Amino acid sequence: MNLLNVELGERSYPIMIGCGLNASVLAPYISGDQVLIVTNETIAPLYLDKLQASLDTRVLDSIVLPDGEQYKTLDTLNTIFDALLGNRHDRSTTLIALGGGVVGDMTGFAAACYQRGVNFIQIPTTLLAQVDSSVGGKTAVNHALGKNMIGAFHQPQCVLIDIETLQSLPEREYCAGLAEVIKYGLITDLDFFIWLEEHMPRLLARENDAVLYAIEHSCRLKARVVSEDEREGGLRAILNLGHTFGHAIETHQGYGQWLHGEAVAAGMYMAADLSMRLGWISNAELSRVASLLAQAGLPIAPPKITAEQFLALMSVDKKALGGQIRLVLLQHLGKAVITADYGSGLLMETLSGS
Repeated sequence: MNLLNVELGERSYPIMIGCGLNASVLAPYISGDQVLIVTNETIAPLYLDKLQASLDTRVLDSIVLPDGEQYKTLDTLNTIFDALLGNRHDRSTTLIALGGGVVGDMTGFAAACYQRGVNFIQIPTTLLAQVDSSVGGKTAVNHALGKNMIGAFHQPQCVLIDIETLQSLPEREYCAGLAEVIKYGLITDLDFFIWLEEHMPRLLARENDAVLYAIEHSCRLKARVVSEDEREGGLRAILNLGHTFGHAIETHQGYGQWLHGEAVAAGMYMAADLSMRLGWISNAELSRVASLLAQAGLPIAPPKITAEQFLALMSVDKKALGGQIRLVLLQHLGKAVITADYGSGLLMETLSGS
């Protein structure tokens, strides 16, 4: 087992990464006698019984949610509260998120709200959740007008990553997770970007040592950023490379039509395109971004959305301040910045693909 730490003072927590991990390692992070496992209808038949068998608690309940981004709503969140209240869970309870990013986000948000805050644990089962959404304490649900606009910062007690769960992940979802892996190379680590260019075939083949390295390195980079800026007051916003464009795509198309990682991939290419128009990266570097995304089986071009529609959707974004859309762009490969100084004309060219 590889062990990393998210350093947040008294709220620091470990990220445990390995292959074939036993959930009994969670015992020190469960404070009370009650546990509610939150999972979905896809993951439950695969891993719920195994997890339940490895937990030794007096009260062990579970709830199985429908699977899909379209169910990441306040209505679905209420079913978690129904389970907690119906089974009389008190404020010493621990929620365990067993699933991908949707399950993790909703479980964390429920934990943040229930009795004004209870403990929770992340067991992410998708690549995207393992390298991104399970780490850092950002929890939320979607609204029809904007993605992840209703939520809270609430850190888990620990994150348990078992890469064996990736073997059952459909190819499309696995590739979508690679978008977030590529992101880390683009925003903060050129050497990692180069490593990904050289080892993408091994990642696509899901070779354990390559997958372990990619996940551990991604988590290490994210843990460092979160430790420096927990609530996204500055530095942490670089983790949103491509997300302002990507969230607009998801909202426009309808949640679940484009997977989050697919939308982020197209968004990262758009961010790189705008960076090239600003003269910050070269055409050759833009081509490297496009090539790596395509090699990972990810889209580069967004769906047909007018520039005006893009702008309207992008204005409903957590990084928008004072009517200005702040974007994460690339000063060069391996170095991201947050800026609103990009020129509306150049942005419109990127949005229209002209």
